[in-house]
Amino acid sequence: MSEQKVRWGVISTANIGRRAILPAIRRSHNGVLVAVGSRDLAKARAFAHELDIPRAYGSYEEVLNDPEVEAIYIPLPNSLHREWAIRAAEAGKHVLCEKPLGLDAAECFQMEVAARAHDVLLMEAFMYRFHPQTARVRELIAAGTIGKPQLIRASFSFRLTNPANIRLNPELGGGSLMDVGCYCVNVARTLFQSEPTEAQASAEWSASGVDELMVGSMRFPGGRWAQFDCALTIARREAYQVIGDEGYIDVPIAFLPGTVDTQFRIHDKQGLRVETIDGVDEYQLMVEHFADCVRNGNRPRYSAGEAAANMRAIAALYQSARNGGRLEVVASQ
Repeated sequence: MSEQKVRWGVISTANIGRRAILPAIRRSHNGVLVAVGSRDLAKARAFAHELDIPRAYGSYEEVLNDPEVEAIYIPLPNSLHREWAIRAAEAGKHVLCEKPLGLDAAECFQMEVAARAHDVLLMEAFMYRFHPQTARVRELIAAGTIGKPQLIRASFSFRLTNPANIRLNPELGGGSLMDVGCYCVNVARTLFQSEPTEAQASAEWSASGVDELMVGSMRFPGGRWAQFDCALTIARREAYQVIGDEGYIDVPIAFLPGTVDTQFRIHDKQGLRVETIDGVDEYQLMVEHFADCVRNGNRPRYSAGEAAANMRAIAALYQSARNGGRLEVVASQ
Protein backbone atom coordinates (compact mmCIF):
# COMPACT_ATOMS: atom_id res chain seq x y z
CA MET A 1 0.00 0.00 0.00
CA SER A 2 1.29 3.47 -0.84
CA GLU A 3 0.74 4.69 2.72
CA GLN A 4 3.19 2.06 3.94
CA LYS A 5 5.93 3.23 1.63
CA VAL A 6 8.76 5.38 2.94
CA ARG A 7 8.27 8.93 1.73
CA TRP A 8 11.48 10.32 0.22
CA GLY A 9 12.71 13.85 -0.36
CA VAL A 10 15.82 14.82 -2.31
CA ILE A 11 17.91 17.93 -1.88
CA SER A 12 19.60 18.99 -5.12
CA THR A 13 18.79 18.23 -8.74
CA ALA A 14 22.17 16.56 -9.36
CA ASN A 15 22.49 14.17 -12.28
CA ILE A 16 23.21 11.13 -10.10
CA GLY A 17 19.74 11.51 -8.64
CA ARG A 18 18.05 12.03 -12.00
CA ARG A 19 19.81 9.08 -13.67
CA ALA A 20 19.98 6.48 -10.95
CA ILE A 21 18.72 6.89 -7.39
CA LEU A 22 15.41 8.63 -7.93
CA PRO A 23 14.25 6.30 -10.73
CA ALA A 24 15.22 3.44 -8.41
CA ILE A 25 13.07 4.88 -5.61
CA ARG A 26 10.17 5.16 -8.04
CA ARG A 27 10.58 1.49 -9.02
CA SER A 28 11.02 0.30 -5.44
CA HIS A 29 8.28 -1.64 -3.69
CA ASN A 30 8.63 0.32 -0.45
CA GLY A 31 9.42 3.92 -1.35
CA VAL A 32 7.83 6.93 -3.00
CA LEU A 33 9.22 10.34 -3.97
CA VAL A 34 7.27 13.24 -2.50
CA ALA A 35 9.55 16.31 -2.61
CA VAL A 36 12.61 17.82 -4.25
CA GLY A 37 14.47 20.96 -3.28
CA SER A 38 16.91 23.17 -5.14
CA ARG A 39 18.35 26.61 -4.54
CA ASP A 40 16.70 27.47 -7.86
CA LEU A 41 12.92 26.99 -7.69
CA ALA A 42 12.58 26.83 -11.47
CA LYS A 43 15.08 23.97 -11.59
CA ALA A 44 13.26 22.19 -8.79
CA ARG A 45 9.94 22.51 -10.61
CA ALA A 46 11.39 21.25 -13.89
CA PHE A 47 13.05 18.35 -12.09
CA ALA A 48 9.82 17.51 -10.25
CA HIS A 49 7.86 17.57 -13.50
CA GLU A 50 10.39 15.31 -15.22
CA LEU A 51 10.34 12.71 -12.43
CA ASP A 52 6.69 13.15 -11.41
CA ILE A 53 7.54 14.37 -7.89
CA PRO A 54 4.52 16.05 -6.23
CA ARG A 55 6.24 18.97 -4.49
CA ALA A 56 9.11 21.23 -5.54
CA TYR A 57 10.82 23.67 -3.21
CA GLY A 58 13.21 26.56 -3.77
CA SER A 59 15.47 25.59 -0.87
CA TYR A 60 16.85 22.51 0.85
CA GLU A 61 15.43 23.68 4.17
CA GLU A 62 11.87 23.44 2.88
CA VAL A 63 12.35 19.76 2.05
CA LEU A 64 13.65 19.12 5.57
CA ASN A 65 10.69 21.01 7.02
CA ASP A 66 8.12 19.04 5.00
CA PRO A 67 6.30 16.85 7.56
CA GLU A 68 5.48 14.26 4.90
CA VAL A 69 9.14 13.55 4.14
CA GLU A 70 10.61 10.68 6.16
CA ALA A 71 13.93 10.04 4.42
CA ILE A 72 16.33 12.32 2.58
CA TYR A 73 18.64 11.42 -0.28
CA ILE A 74 21.70 13.69 -0.50
CA PRO A 75 23.54 13.90 -3.85
CA LEU A 76 25.25 17.21 -3.07
CA PRO A 77 28.97 17.87 -3.65
CA ASN A 78 31.19 16.02 -1.18
CA SER A 79 31.99 19.17 0.81
CA LEU A 80 28.29 19.62 1.69
CA HIS A 81 27.50 16.09 2.87
CA ARG A 82 28.29 16.66 6.54
CA GLU A 83 26.30 19.88 6.89
CA TRP A 84 23.14 18.63 5.23
CA ALA A 85 23.20 15.14 6.70
CA ILE A 86 23.40 16.67 10.17
CA ARG A 87 20.66 19.19 9.38
CA ALA A 88 18.47 16.40 8.02
CA ALA A 89 19.06 14.34 11.17
CA GLU A 90 18.18 17.34 13.33
CA ALA A 91 14.93 17.59 11.35
CA GLY A 92 14.18 13.96 12.19
CA LYS A 93 14.82 12.62 8.70
CA HIS A 94 16.62 9.39 7.84
CA VAL A 95 19.57 9.97 5.51
CA LEU A 96 20.94 8.12 2.48
CA CYS A 97 24.00 10.10 1.40
CA GLU A 98 26.16 9.78 -1.67
CA LYS A 99 29.68 8.49 -1.30
CA PRO A 100 32.04 9.44 0.13
CA LEU A 101 29.93 10.03 3.21
CA GLY A 102 32.25 12.77 4.51
CA LEU A 103 35.47 14.50 3.55
CA ASP A 104 37.25 12.58 6.29
CA ALA A 105 36.63 10.14 9.12
CA ALA A 106 35.91 12.95 11.59
CA GLU A 107 33.03 14.20 9.44
CA CYS A 108 31.60 10.68 9.21
CA PHE A 109 31.74 10.43 13.00
CA GLN A 110 29.98 13.79 13.43
CA MET A 111 27.21 12.66 11.09
CA GLU A 112 26.85 9.40 12.98
CA VAL A 113 26.61 11.22 16.30
CA ALA A 114 23.85 13.45 14.93
CA ALA A 115 21.92 10.48 13.52
CA ARG A 116 22.07 8.61 16.80
CA ALA A 117 21.14 11.69 18.82
CA HIS A 118 18.00 12.18 16.76
CA ASP A 119 17.18 8.47 16.39
CA VAL A 120 17.41 8.37 12.60
CA LEU A 121 19.25 6.09 10.21
CA LEU A 122 22.28 7.08 8.14
CA MET A 123 23.92 5.14 5.31
CA GLU A 124 26.48 5.81 2.59
CA ALA A 125 25.26 5.07 -0.94
CA PHE A 126 27.87 2.58 -2.18
CA MET A 127 25.37 0.75 -4.40
CA TYR A 128 27.71 -1.92 -5.86
CA ARG A 129 27.70 -3.72 -2.49
CA PHE A 130 24.03 -4.58 -3.01
CA HIS A 131 24.54 -6.20 -6.40
CA PRO A 132 24.36 -10.02 -6.27
CA GLN A 133 27.61 -10.13 -8.22
CA THR A 134 29.43 -8.72 -5.21
CA ALA A 135 27.67 -11.17 -2.91
CA ARG A 136 28.61 -14.08 -5.17
CA VAL A 137 32.28 -13.10 -5.28
CA ARG A 138 32.33 -12.90 -1.48
CA GLU A 139 30.67 -16.30 -1.31
CA LEU A 140 33.30 -17.86 -3.60
CA ILE A 141 36.14 -16.37 -1.57
CA ALA A 142 34.62 -17.65 1.68
CA ALA A 143 34.24 -21.12 0.15
CA GLY A 144 37.96 -21.27 -0.61
CA THR A 145 37.46 -21.41 -4.38
CA ILE A 146 40.70 -19.55 -5.06
CA GLY A 147 42.46 -20.61 -1.87
CA LYS A 148 43.74 -17.87 0.37
CA PRO A 149 43.16 -14.43 -1.18
CA GLN A 150 46.45 -12.54 -1.22
CA LEU A 151 46.13 -9.71 -3.73
CA ILE A 152 43.34 -7.47 -5.03
CA ARG A 153 43.79 -5.30 -8.10
CA ALA A 154 41.13 -2.68 -8.81
CA SER A 155 40.67 0.06 -11.39
CA PHE A 156 38.05 2.76 -11.87
CA SER A 157 38.58 5.55 -14.38
CA PHE A 158 36.86 7.72 -16.93
CA ARG A 159 37.71 10.84 -18.90
CA LEU A 160 36.30 14.21 -17.90
CA THR A 161 36.00 16.72 -20.71
CA ASN A 162 34.40 19.64 -18.88
CA PRO A 163 36.97 21.73 -16.95
CA ALA A 164 34.15 23.22 -14.86
CA ASN A 165 33.07 19.83 -13.52
CA ILE A 166 32.80 19.82 -9.72
CA ARG A 167 35.09 16.77 -9.57
CA LEU A 168 37.97 19.11 -10.44
CA ASN A 169 37.16 21.58 -7.65
CA PRO A 170 39.24 21.00 -4.51
CA GLU A 171 36.91 23.16 -2.40
CA LEU A 172 34.04 20.76 -3.17
CA GLY A 173 36.01 17.64 -2.29
CA GLY A 174 36.93 16.73 -5.84
CA GLY A 175 39.60 14.41 -7.17
CA SER A 176 39.83 10.96 -8.71
CA LEU A 177 40.35 9.17 -5.39
CA MET A 178 37.31 10.82 -3.82
CA ASP A 179 35.12 10.24 -6.86
CA VAL A 180 35.99 6.78 -8.19
CA GLY A 181 39.09 5.57 -6.34
CA CYS A 182 36.99 5.33 -3.19
CA TYR A 183 35.30 2.32 -4.83
CA CYS A 184 38.67 0.61 -5.25
CA VAL A 185 39.51 1.21 -1.60
CA ASN A 186 36.08 0.04 -0.52
CA VAL A 187 36.04 -3.16 -2.56
CA ALA A 188 39.44 -4.17 -1.19
CA ARG A 189 38.23 -3.67 2.37
CA THR A 190 34.94 -5.43 1.61
CA LEU A 191 36.53 -8.51 0.05
CA PHE A 192 39.41 -8.83 2.51
CA GLN A 193 36.96 -8.11 5.35
CA SER A 194 39.63 -6.16 7.21
CA GLU A 195 41.27 -2.75 7.32
CA PRO A 196 44.56 -1.76 5.70
CA THR A 197 47.47 -0.97 7.99
CA GLU A 198 49.67 0.97 5.55
CA ALA A 199 49.13 2.84 2.29
CA GLN A 200 51.27 4.24 -0.48
CA ALA A 201 50.29 6.33 -3.53
CA SER A 202 51.51 8.59 -6.31
CA ALA A 203 49.35 11.05 -8.20
CA GLU A 204 49.15 13.44 -11.10
CA TRP A 205 47.63 16.72 -10.01
CA SER A 206 45.37 18.97 -12.06
CA ALA A 207 45.90 22.71 -12.45
CA SER A 208 43.12 23.19 -9.90
CA GLY A 209 44.96 21.07 -7.35
CA VAL A 210 42.98 17.83 -7.29
CA ASP A 211 44.39 14.41 -8.08
CA GLU A 212 43.35 13.61 -11.64
CA LEU A 213 45.14 10.25 -11.67
CA MET A 214 46.34 8.13 -8.78
CA VAL A 215 48.10 4.79 -8.48
CA GLY A 216 48.20 3.27 -5.01
CA SER A 217 48.60 0.23 -2.83
CA MET A 218 47.46 -0.82 0.62
CA ARG A 219 48.93 -3.45 2.93
CA PHE A 220 46.42 -5.57 4.85
CA PRO A 221 47.06 -7.90 7.81
CA GLY A 222 48.37 -11.34 6.93
CA GLY A 223 50.69 -10.23 4.15
CA ARG A 224 47.84 -9.25 1.83
CA TRP A 225 47.92 -6.33 -0.57
CA ALA A 226 45.56 -4.27 -2.69
CA GLN A 227 46.73 -2.31 -5.70
CA PHE A 228 44.56 0.20 -7.55
CA ASP A 229 44.46 3.00 -10.05
CA CYS A 230 41.84 5.67 -10.55
CA ALA A 231 41.62 8.61 -12.90
CA LEU A 232 39.50 11.37 -14.39
CA THR A 233 41.70 11.62 -17.51
CA ILE A 234 41.81 8.18 -19.16
CA ALA A 235 39.45 5.68 -20.79
CA ARG A 236 36.62 4.22 -18.77
CA ARG A 237 37.37 1.03 -16.81
CA GLU A 238 35.78 -0.42 -13.69
CA ALA A 239 37.20 -3.80 -12.81
CA TYR A 240 38.85 -5.83 -10.08
CA GLN A 241 40.66 -9.12 -9.63
CA VAL A 242 40.94 -11.17 -6.46
CA ILE A 243 44.03 -13.37 -6.59
CA GLY A 244 44.57 -16.29 -4.25
CA ASP A 245 47.21 -18.97 -3.89
CA GLU A 246 45.05 -21.45 -5.86
CA GLY A 247 43.32 -19.25 -8.43
CA TYR A 248 41.76 -15.90 -9.08
CA ILE A 249 38.44 -14.19 -9.84
CA ASP A 250 38.26 -11.59 -12.60
CA VAL A 251 35.35 -9.11 -12.50
CA PRO A 252 35.48 -6.93 -15.64
CA ILE A 253 32.40 -4.79 -14.92
CA ALA A 254 32.59 -4.32 -11.20
CA PHE A 255 30.73 -1.28 -9.97
CA LEU A 256 28.20 -0.13 -12.59
CA PRO A 257 27.02 -3.20 -14.50
CA GLY A 258 23.66 -1.62 -15.29
CA THR A 259 20.52 -3.74 -15.25
CA VAL A 260 21.59 -6.32 -17.85
CA ASP A 261 23.07 -9.73 -17.05
CA THR A 262 26.70 -9.50 -16.02
CA GLN A 263 29.52 -12.06 -16.09
CA PHE A 264 32.77 -12.69 -14.30
CA ARG A 265 35.49 -15.30 -14.69
CA ILE A 266 36.82 -17.81 -12.18
CA HIS A 267 40.23 -19.40 -12.69
CA ASP A 268 40.80 -22.24 -10.23
CA LYS A 269 42.27 -25.75 -10.10
CA GLN A 270 39.49 -26.99 -12.40
CA GLY A 271 40.37 -24.40 -15.04
CA LEU A 272 38.43 -21.44 -16.36
CA ARG A 273 34.67 -20.97 -16.03
CA VAL A 274 32.33 -18.05 -16.44
CA GLU A 275 29.44 -17.24 -14.12
CA THR A 276 26.47 -15.15 -15.19
CA ILE A 277 24.52 -13.01 -12.75
CA ASP A 278 21.00 -12.04 -13.69
CA GLY A 279 20.54 -8.34 -14.32
CA VAL A 280 19.21 -6.25 -11.45
CA ASP A 281 19.07 -2.59 -10.46
CA GLU A 282 21.66 -2.27 -7.70
CA TYR A 283 20.36 1.21 -6.84
CA GLN A 284 16.88 -0.19 -6.33
CA LEU A 285 18.19 -2.96 -4.10
CA MET A 286 20.04 -0.36 -2.03
CA VAL A 287 17.09 2.01 -1.56
CA GLU A 288 14.77 -0.90 -0.78
CA HIS A 289 17.20 -2.13 1.89
CA PHE A 290 17.36 1.34 3.45
CA ALA A 291 13.58 1.79 3.34
CA ASP A 292 13.09 -1.66 4.90
CA CYS A 293 15.38 -0.57 7.74
CA VAL A 294 13.36 2.63 8.20
CA ARG A 295 10.07 0.73 8.32
CA ASN A 296 11.24 -2.17 10.47
CA GLY A 297 13.55 -0.32 12.85
CA ASN A 298 16.68 -2.20 11.76
CA ARG A 299 20.19 -0.85 11.41
CA PRO A 300 21.43 -0.50 7.80
CA ARG A 301 23.85 -3.13 6.55
CA TYR A 302 26.63 -0.52 6.36
CA SER A 303 27.27 2.00 9.13
CA ALA A 304 28.81 5.44 9.24
CA GLY A 305 31.69 3.80 11.09
CA GLU A 306 32.34 1.67 8.04
CA ALA A 307 32.37 4.81 5.89
CA ALA A 308 34.82 6.42 8.32
CA ALA A 309 37.17 3.45 7.95
CA ASN A 310 37.18 3.98 4.18
CA MET A 311 38.08 7.62 4.71
CA ARG A 312 40.96 6.73 7.02
CA ALA A 313 42.49 4.67 4.22
CA ILE A 314 41.86 7.47 1.74
CA ALA A 315 43.49 9.99 4.09
CA ALA A 316 46.64 7.84 4.27
CA LEU A 317 46.74 7.51 0.48
CA TYR A 318 46.49 11.28 0.05
CA GLN A 319 49.17 11.82 2.66
CA SER A 320 51.46 9.43 0.81
CA ALA A 321 50.81 11.03 -2.58
CA ARG A 322 51.60 14.45 -1.19
CA ASN A 323 54.77 13.15 0.45
CA GLY A 324 56.38 11.73 -2.65
CA GLY A 325 54.92 8.24 -2.34
CA ARG A 326 56.16 7.60 1.18
CA LEU A 327 54.59 4.60 2.94
CA GLU A 328 52.06 5.89 5.47
CA VAL A 329 50.35 4.24 8.43
CA VAL A 330 46.56 4.05 8.18
CA ALA A 331 44.98 5.37 11.38
CA SER A 332 43.15 2.67 13.29
CA GLN A 333 40.34 4.97 14.47
